[in-house]
Amino acid sequence: MDYDVLYLCAKSKESLMKYRRYIKPHVVTKETNIILDGMDKYYKTFPGVTTFNWSSFTAYLIADQSKRLTDDSIVKLRMTLTKAKDFEPHHAHEEVIKTLIELDYLALIMEECEKVKEGSSDLEHVHILATNALKDVERYIEKDELFVSADLSAIADRITSSGYEWRLEALNRSLGPLRIGNFIIVAARVEVGKTTFLASEVSYLAQQLPIDRPVVWVNNEEESSVVFFRIVQAALGQESKVIIACSKSAMEAYTTLMGGNKDKIRVTKDMNHIRDLETLFREINPGLIVFDQLDKVDGFNKSDEREDIKLGKIYKWARELARTYGPVIAASQLSATAVDMKDPPFIGLDALRGSKTDKPGEADAVITLGKYKDPKTPEEEMIRTINVPKNKLPGGGSKHMESQRHGQYLVTIDPIRARFE
Repeated sequence: MDYDVLYLCAKSKESLMKYRRYIKPHVVTKETNIILDGMDKYYKTFPGVTTFNWSSFTAYLIADQSKRLTDDSIVKLRMTLTKAKDFEPHHAHEEVIKTLIELDYLALIMEECEKVKEGSSDLEHVHILATNALKDVERYIEKDELFVSADLSAIADRITSSGYEWRLEALNRSLGPLRIGNFIIVAARVEVGKTTFLASEVSYLAQQLPIDRPVVWVNNEEESSVVFFRIVQAALGQESKVIIACSKSAMEAYTTLMGGNKDKIRVTKDMNHIRDLETLFREINPGLIVFDQLDKVDGFNKSDEREDIKLGKIYKWARELARTYGPVIAASQLSATAVDMKDPPFIGLDALRGSKTDKPGEADAVITLGKYKDPKTPEEEMIRTINVPKNKLPGGGSKHMESQRHGQYLVTIDPIRARFE
């Protein structure tokens, strides 16, 4: 493995920069580490050199190390350099990098296992390391460049590529289509209608997903069958009494809307631990993941860990899920102490519970929902506010004003049909 590593890094200065970040000191020999450090120093000493020559490098490194190493160490270094010069690779470079990633994680896992034996860690942390190792190995794709390609047409295609439209036109104007990698937080206080909002939007988004890429709705708020019923309501735009009276035909209509797949939206039941969820995601390969609520996912917190540290880990994990599978929409809580004097309130980012952590920083956009504190009429009771205090997404296109990316909207909740309109 060491000679495969040296072969990769010796191709050019760019190759060294490209692959060095995967090579941790504890996964290769002492001699290989000396040679890699020497390569770095060699290119800094001779900045005009871009291609690598083993003969000139060997002379440079031996001269540089002769006062630092013993005679025996110099002999071992010379032998390694000679073998590296004539080495013919046995493995594809992708295999080499994946093995380096595995060896790095293996060392971390062994160290964590020792902590478990000592009582200073637990198996959950070992599981997280093992899961991260699998992810990094599976996700490793060889990059042709260290930097983004200077191809504006390709970049433009990615930015403007078709995504999934929201049901509310206001969100299409502010956020634009939902795409893989997008991580959206939806925050509100209790009894404002977070779950109804999610049902209204997700039941529309799900209709646009490929038939084999379902929605996984991670539910830890209400009884799961009640949540699924609300999703069906939102998809059909029907009152509950109509669906109950004609349940068979309602299910047929729902299945048709979902492209013939009645399981297009899968609502979890009694599953809230990171270990179980990651296994589920790998098996199902969802096109959209919904958390109601993300803050309550288990498996991140140790008994002595602060709440803000736990939340930061959870939201980083959700961001990675969005990059791996597809968009992630997560319901979150608003702080009970945050006060907005306006009525109805357009709630800002500072009201997000845990806003001083990595929580909002991981999101591409934050949507907050509010309602009248003192409604004067039955109509005002049904009015909800939507604010977009954070938005890194491109929005609905050039025809819309930049101000709409952080738009504030009045909408209506229809709890009988589980819709926001």
